[in-house]
Amino acid sequence: MTQPPQPPNEPPQGGFGAPQDPPPGGFGAPTPPPADPFGKQPATPPAGGFGAPQTPQTPQTPPPAGPPQQPGPGYGYPQGQPPQPGYGYPQGQPPQPGYGYPQAPVPGQPQQGYGFPQGLPPGQPPQQGYGYQTTPMQQQPYPPQQNGNGGKKFTTQMQIIVAASVAVVLIVGAGIWFSSSGGDDGKKDEASQSSGGTTEGKDGGQGGAGGGGGKEKAPADPKSKAAFQLLEPKVKDVTKVDGSWLTDKAYVKTGLNEIVGYDAVKGTKLWSIPLAGQVCAASRHMSKDYKTAIAFEVGKPTKAEKYQPCNQVGAIDLNTGKLMWSKSVTAATGGDEPLRYKEITLSGTTVAAAGTEGGAAFDLNTGAERWKPKVSADGCYDAGYAGGEALAVVRTCGTYDDPQLVIQALNPTTGAPLSSYKMPPGVDYASIVSTKPLVVAADVGDTAGDGSGISDFFSIDASTGKLLTRIAADGEKYAARCTSTEVESCQRLAVGNNRIYVPTEDHEGTGEYGDTNEIVSFDLTTGKPTSDRADAGDRYTVFPLRMDGGNIIAYKTPPYDKGGQIISIDGATFKQTVLMENPSERSVREAESSFSGDYSEIEMLYSAGRLYISQTMISAMNGSSLNGKEYLAVAFGTS
Repeated sequence: MTQPPQPPNEPPQGGFGAPQDPPPGGFGAPTPPPADPFGKQPATPPAGGFGAPQTPQTPQTPPPAGPPQQPGPGYGYPQGQPPQPGYGYPQGQPPQPGYGYPQAPVPGQPQQGYGFPQGLPPGQPPQQGYGYQTTPMQQQPYPPQQNGNGGKKFTTQMQIIVAASVAVVLIVGAGIWFSSSGGDDGKKDEASQSSGGTTEGKDGGQGGAGGGGGKEKAPADPKSKAAFQLLEPKVKDVTKVDGSWLTDKAYVKTGLNEIVGYDAVKGTKLWSIPLAGQVCAASRHMSKDYKTAIAFEVGKPTKAEKYQPCNQVGAIDLNTGKLMWSKSVTAATGGDEPLRYKEITLSGTTVAAAGTEGGAAFDLNTGAERWKPKVSADGCYDAGYAGGEALAVVRTCGTYDDPQLVIQALNPTTGAPLSSYKMPPGVDYASIVSTKPLVVAADVGDTAGDGSGISDFFSIDASTGKLLTRIAADGEKYAARCTSTEVESCQRLAVGNNRIYVPTEDHEGTGEYGDTNEIVSFDLTTGKPTSDRADAGDRYTVFPLRMDGGNIIAYKTPPYDKGGQIISIDGATFKQTVLMENPSERSVREAESSFSGDYSEIEMLYSAGRLYISQTMISAMNGSSLNGKEYLAVAFGTS
């Protein structure tokens, strides 16, 4: 077996974009680049940090960077108050450890085959009970997991460390945000951005695999250049910076007690919205006229009150850089205390926010309260909402030891339930993958076994509440993931063409070294696997970002000596088209990989030849630094 190509010995040439030092009034305004954009001397390669060349010792790609040194709280969790349990648990109970981390395979044990999902046996009606028989599949030998460019399993030692950390702060694997569109009460008002990659195909996800109809076209030259980067603001503690959006002119990113708009091409600062406190939840959706919603803390931490409550809801105009309105409301349980939020979403012109005390909804343009569901006599409350083309809720009932979850499609304007589906026993929390069509993910009976939070997908008829099909998604085979602390948290998957597209777990490729994987799909009506298969190629791994008409936009994580790629996969033929290929210069690729590793909590936006990757959590001890500089976001663009 030959050795892999060695990293170049010479220092990186060319630029990664000018590092942007924060001016006195706030960070983000670019400054002229030094002779070398990372400030390195041409004759001396950097030592340490992610700029240092890494020489592989074995014929495989180097392992990804380790997890962040200091874990942060989950998405939507208020920074200014003590940690609270995840949404799936009734109030008053102690926080339970999250499950956002995969489990390491036991050495020597054979692995299951990979490549295609399992559905219900042909002709068998959907079962609501847990533990049904799945369709037998021809088993394929599953190569052992490698630490190449995307191993997903934790060692036992790391599991112990994570478990101890979660006792202090909840850790979430959410963060990559993708594109989708509007809501039932204002479909034409919803923009093409959302989370989880759940935008439907051109038929709204109800027809067959049509393919085509996408807006993203391949440029004459897909090779990109580093456009700009944003330095992290200085913080003393773990701080959430959830929230990034893309308009036709601006890239908008949450900073420290502010939201900042940057020129989408140059990275120059266009505007800033100062806030009373830090953003603690941000909608993944925005309207057609570029408006969105956030939740933020009532004030900045002080010596007397380090934890500030997340009880403010507001709407921002991303075109003008204005805070349109902000307000707080009392909880439905009564009393004078404002409702505290953990997550927020948008559907049409309805802003829906929720916390452990229930939820509330507001008019996007005026801030007027639209509805506020009451906590029922049996303790049921709205745990979290999912938006986009429609609005749905996970409603939690029962007790800590025996929770009962109900999925409801809602009228966004009135909050009235349109349909209800009761999740099967053994589901402590559920994530809404898509609202139209209505698709839910859950780890039934904690059987996923890999920390992905997904053992099954549930395809539900939103008009009747009838279960169309339940699809087994073996955690040892598939690499999509959701978290327990937020309803709208799933990533690395997409819904469209009446299918759900998921990546397989990494496995050994056909080359001499390096891992690879595929994107495959399930039919959302029958639950059967389809013939769809998009291979990442040797030493690359791939996962979906979002839908583009009937096509799938996906990101290919590169090997150690290449840059990442954005590809478009035709929904009908599954032919791949490269839309962007990032530079392979050492400084650029290592900066990119510092964001896109398995242990980074990131947001990723791609549109019209531009890619933006940003952090969702920062601290004084982040590991993605080079020469003392740590990046909040990096941007790439094709010519």
